[in-house]
Parts: sequence; C-alpha cells; structure tokens
Amino acid sequence: MLTINLFNGLVYGALLIIMCSGLALIYGLRRVVNFAHGSLYMLGAYIGYSIAGYSNFWVALVAAPAIMAVLGVLLDRYGFRLLQDRDPLSVVLVTFGLLLVIEDLVITVWGKSNFSLSAPAALNTTVDLLGTPVPAYRIAVIGVGALVAIGLSLWLRNSKIGLFVRAASTDPTTTAMQGVNTDVLSAGVVGLGTALAGLAGVVATPFLSLSPSMSSDVIIDSFVVVVIGGLGSLAGAFVAAMVLGMIQALGAVYLPDAAALIPFALMVAILIWKPAGFAGSRT
Repeated sequence: MLTINLFNGLVYGALLIIMCSGLALIYGLRRVVNFAHGSLYMLGAYIGYSIAGYSNFWVALVAAPAIMAVLGVLLDRYGFRLLQDRDPLSVVLVTFGLLLVIEDLVITVWGKSNFSLSAPAALNTTVDLLGTPVPAYRIAVIGVGALVAIGLSLWLRNSKIGLFVRAASTDPTTTAMQGVNTDVLSAGVVGLGTALAGLAGVVATPFLSLSPSMSSDVIIDSFVVVVIGGLGSLAGAFVAAMVLGMIQALGAVYLPDAAALIPFALMVAILIWKPAGFAGSRT
C-alpha cells in the first residue's frame, strides 16, 4: 500500500511540474499572476481529447500544446503585455475574468458532461513495481515530468535564449538596453508556458476525467506549489511539486480529514518562515 501511495505521489507531482513550470515561467518574465492558467490546462485537455477522437493520442500530445502555444502568444500580445505595469488587483480581475470566459467556452463547445480518454495501446498495460502492478501510463507521466524539468533547466542554463530569459526576469529594462527584444522574448515564454499547460491537460486526460471543473481542481495546488517554491523560480517549483504530490497522496490515506488543509498549512508556514519560498524568486 505504501508503495502505491508513494507512486501516486510521484505521478501527481510530475503532473504538477508540467503545469507549474508554465505558471512560474510566465510570472518570472511578465510578473503576471495568471489565474487563468488552470482554465488553459483544461482547454488543452479538451482540445487534446477532440484531436485524439479524430486521430490518436500521440497526435493530440503534439498538436494540442502547439495550438495552446499560439493562443499563449496572442494572450501575451493582447493581454499580459498590457497588464504588466498595472496594479496587482487589475491583473487578478482580468485573469480571473479570462478564466470564466474559457470555462464558458468549454461548456458551450463540449457541454457539461464528463469525458474520458483511454491511454494509448502501447502504455495501456501494467508494470511490476517492487511486487506491485502499476499502470504503465502513469510511469510515462513521471517520465514526461522529468523530461520537462530537465529540458527546461538545461535550456535556461545552457542556451543563449535561456540566458536572455533569466536576464529579463531579473531586470527587463537593462536586458532591453543590451539589444534584447524583451517583448518578443516574453511572447515566446508565455507561448511556452501556455503550451506546457496544454501538455499537462493532455497528459492528465487518460487518468483524470475531463469536466468543466477540472481547472479549479488543479489551479489551487499549482499556486500552492509556486508560492512554496518561490514565485518565478522553476527549481523551487520542481521541488515543491514533488513535495505537494507526496503530501496529497499520503495525506489522503493516513490523514483523510486533514489532507485538504495540509498544503495550505505548509504554504502559510513557508510564507511566515521564508516569504520568498524555497528558492526565492529567481528563474
């Protein structure tokens, strides 16, 4: 039983890594607290579901994030770019309004019914893990989370664009003075962050049912992760996502009455002890 619980914690933590990476990237560069990120995750899941219905899961896994990336670029150009100098309350209201618009769009197009999508045939089996059979697809989810974490880390640390992203997240004005087009850079980063939200939605579809409420189910945990890890810090988000995944999986079994409160209690403790989070606010 403990093995299954730890395994489920890893799976949920990996999903949160994919989800929260985009949220941290967008905040790190645009300084926009994107309350609509959960609805973008939901929209990516529904788009992936529809594409898989016409083709297959693997096409959906590529096409849905690509569509969400284009949406993210448009969202930055006509939304976040205009919001970055506004007061925080205006930003919250606009992104919350966007959340409601996307939820209404999903209900209009797909309705209120729950949907499900089968795992691809190659992963629709079980694997023996320390004597316990576990779904192969969930192992693949852990692998995708690890690839996202490693890929983003290497990109930010070892590429020229990654250097620009880190510089712009620290001081966008000075970075722009050095000849970097920060608006184009930010559009690309928001597109990437939105694509990651869509990827998380598609990856979650085979083991979490699709419903218009799925955005609220994950966005709260995502913000807890980002706050605990440090706003705009990818490294902090990676660590916090795995910690929260384990807390959720173990708490649901051993402390079912308090499981929902533990993440918030941890967040409050972190904010009191270290307001900048585990890793501060650096990308």
